[in-house]
Amino acid sequence: MKHVEAHRTHRTGWLRAAVLGANDGIVSTSSLVLGVAAAGASPQAILVAGVAGLVAGAMSMAAGEYVSVSSQADTERADLAREQEELDTRPEHEHAELSAIYVRRGLDADLAAKVATQLMRHDALGAHARDELGISETLSARPVQAALASAGTFAVGAALPLLVAVLVPTSMVLWAVSGSSLLFLALLGALAARVGGAPVMLATWRVTFWGALAMALTGGVGALFGVAA
Repeated sequence: MKHVEAHRTHRTGWLRAAVLGANDGIVSTSSLVLGVAAAGASPQAILVAGVAGLVAGAMSMAAGEYVSVSSQADTERADLAREQEELDTRPEHEHAELSAIYVRRGLDADLAAKVATQLMRHDALGAHARDELGISETLSARPVQAALASAGTFAVGAALPLLVAVLVPTSMVLWAVSGSSLLFLALLGALAARVGGAPVMLATWRVTFWGALAMALTGGVGALFGVAA
């Protein structure tokens, strides 16, 4: 039988990192540009600050994602190693544990025991990883994938407000960067929701609201104190 349902959970890992990277790229770079511009900096200073923020932010996102997701992967490996040890030393206990899980999910005790027996005969560690630990191939941690997705989308996101700041006259930087960044954030929210199968309007509003708040606060700091925020 052909499987025709289109599920999107396999995209969770890289999509989360990509959306986080792009959102942070747009928000942090536009906020940086707005803070520097509000402080009365020259076009050259705005450009230097923006490029420095892009490079530093992309590297920071890559390192942060790699370290955090690697920690998750380490925890998963440790749990799997412990589970394998228990399967080797206490198979009866592990069978009973898996059977109890299926009973809680709605199977009667006899059927649950049979299911547990067959699954453990086929792939004992895989069955316990999936049903006891919640670890699956689809949702397992992938540090390199997360790091590359986050860094790449951060750079793309950061380049957008920076390009606007370069192209418009200095007198229009504040309004042009603010307006275009809100548009970029709205498009990002809509695109991420579309790819992930989530409600478009809610995702768009959420991303745009928090981005606008961050830009407003940073611009206000630059204008109030006359320093780059």
